[in-house]
Amino acid sequence: MVSVSVETAEQTELRLRRVIAEADLVVHDGVWCFEEFPADEPPVVTPETLAYVRDRESWSRLVPLTGEVDGVERFGIFSFHFVDGLDNSGFVGWLATRLKAELGTGVFVVCGSNRGRGGIYDYWGCPVELLDQAIAVVEALRAG
Repeated sequence: MVSVSVETAEQTELRLRRVIAEADLVVHDGVWCFEEFPADEPPVVTPETLAYVRDRESWSRLVPLTGEVDGVERFGIFSFHFVDGLDNSGFVGWLATRLKAELGTGVFVVCGSNRGRGGIYDYWGCPVELLDQAIAVVEALRAG
């Protein structure tokens, strides 16, 4: 269930530092990219695909990059599964703002839900060249 918190900025900071410290963090191996498909030709579901999204004109799927492909953005991926019952509202904006300030780049986030593991989980993507730096920021926040 989505939580709505009424708290001060300081309380939010403390809460979200606890959320990131207790979350299950995974740094995914390899280089990732989005493959695009026409809206009327949905992609085949594959085990290595992390996410499928679509708009009115196309489908995209987030997959490991295989081989050299010109013009494709290359991403590093990390993910969080959150502790059940711990209010993670505001987490995406909070962490994205820090990563932008520290690294000078934006990120993308794709969310899903697994009620068996606490509910919402996030896949985060950043330029692959900045993955190690992004993880260093995350680890510093996790350390308190």
